[in-house]
Amino acid sequence: MKNTILILLVSLVSLTACSKENSDMNNGLSRVVFDPGPLKFISNSLSPKKETMSALYGNEKALESLTKEIQTPEAGSVMKLVTWKYHDNPQYIGGTITGELVSIETVQADHSGKVSYDIKNNLPQNSSPNKEERIQYFMSYRPVNRP
Repeated sequence: MKNTILILLVSLVSLTACSKENSDMNNGLSRVVFDPGPLKFISNSLSPKKETMSALYGNEKALESLTKEIQTPEAGSVMKLVTWKYHDNPQYIGGTITGELVSIETVQADHSGKVSYDIKNNLPQNSSPNKEERIQYFMSYRPVNRP
């Protein structure tokens, strides 16, 4: 009889413990995963004032350009700077996670060395950034050291 009661009690506890829904799971936030395709991760940055985090992806030519610390990307370079809003991680106190995608900026140097800049975001067109400044910002990144 004691075993039967113990089994019923354990079953009841395990079933009720699993039934609670986590109602604040998303808090209305949508997370977007960026697929860099053939590009490799180069570096990242964090802007606490804007509450954004960015990741820089690029091909081998872009990595070489940034490693050499030159002012313009080498011919054939492709770089993408992906920026997300960040939010507190509901599962870990003090942690942050990426949230809404803010922008994807692309700097590309064709085979003749002509550099182009493009941005995809939700900002109004009249607030588009200075292309030369943004290219210089890309070139200011330093690749992370990998062991």
